[in-house]
Amino acid sequence: MSSSALIIQPHSSDFKLAKTLQLTDNTQETEGLARAINLDVVYTHVQKLSKALPAHLFGKGMCELIFTLIEEYEPDIVIVNAALSPIQQRNLEKTWGCKVIDRTALILEIFGARAQTKEGRIQVDLAALSYQRSRLVRSWTHLERQRGGAGFMGGPGETQIEIDRRLIADKISKLKKDLKKIRQNRELQRKSRDQVPFPIIALVGYTNAGKSTLFNLLTGANVFVEDLPFATLDPTLRALKLPTEDKIILSDTVGFISNLPTQLIEAFRATLEQVNHADIILHVRDIASEHTEQQKQDVIDVLKEMNINYQDDSRIIEVWNKIDCLDTQSFPPHICPVSAITGQGTERLLQEIGEHLAREKQNITLKLSPSNGKAIAWLHEHAQIMKEEYLDEKICLNVRINNRHLGQFKSLF
Repeated sequence: MSSSALIIQPHSSDFKLAKTLQLTDNTQETEGLARAINLDVVYTHVQKLSKALPAHLFGKGMCELIFTLIEEYEPDIVIVNAALSPIQQRNLEKTWGCKVIDRTALILEIFGARAQTKEGRIQVDLAALSYQRSRLVRSWTHLERQRGGAGFMGGPGETQIEIDRRLIADKISKLKKDLKKIRQNRELQRKSRDQVPFPIIALVGYTNAGKSTLFNLLTGANVFVEDLPFATLDPTLRALKLPTEDKIILSDTVGFISNLPTQLIEAFRATLEQVNHADIILHVRDIASEHTEQQKQDVIDVLKEMNINYQDDSRIIEVWNKIDCLDTQSFPPHICPVSAITGQGTERLLQEIGEHLAREKQNITLKLSPSNGKAIAWLHEHAQIMKEEYLDEKICLNVRINNRHLGQFKSLF
């Protein structure tokens, strides 16, 4: 049996959330986030907020108005689609007499439910513990002073709050150590993948844009797909053959979202690291959405945090998905229109990927010493050897190599 939720959407011309999405779309997005963890949204209330107050966020009259809605709909939980401070959250729970969570806690719940890999679960646990630590406020009766556990010291021992904070700090420290080991292993795995001469194509885009549906269509994979935010959290890679017979590795990634809580930025690292090392980045857009331009900007902002300049990066190809939902079939020449449901446009997309990879390759001639076997072997693994001959006690290699591997070769040798 699912729990019921009442959503409070603060709205103001200068309120942070209102800057990123239109109000109606933001409300629908929050309802989708709630449904993603099986919450039944009984009502969504848009509350104009001229000024965020430190104690309750809302003024007294607003709190009373929302309380009447809570009495009417009797939700199990109230979701305030904003970032609440620990004091605001505690005060609202006291005032309304029910469980209150903010946007960060809501997304944390989704990430916790979706993470499958060991690293993904650790990242989410770290984010949750960091969030929880800031909310250890003295609001419950069990947080009274306890006596010392050893019994040899008189007087009061630690408060329950101090014990909880210490336990959380210990857990965070252990998780960080585990995470460091996993990252070291992943770096070794990535170096092994770099030795495979197959280009990596990464799918990125706003959550629910249809990346996983397109991924499944192109690769024949069975990645979990549902009309919900963050249906995909952990990275997935599959091999794919282009019409040119060239082989590529296609990588599906987590969807982006506006106002991603700071505690969760780290949780994106595992799946987004693949983007930095990709030969091509396919930006999949839901072109049928009313706010596709704003969603594009949110993706640009996240990529900027990863030191990827959207305008100047030649690896990026825009893929306009869900064209089957549009009346017009006229599109700019620089984009790839597709429908991940019907398959329309996918042949052109694969052709564009092949042409893009071909443009990124160049023919060069290298003269190497026969004793430099490591460099010669590396070129055989990462480039296409067009001609190889001995000349003046040197091995003369004419190779066709893409720019990324050429840069790696220069840095290594």
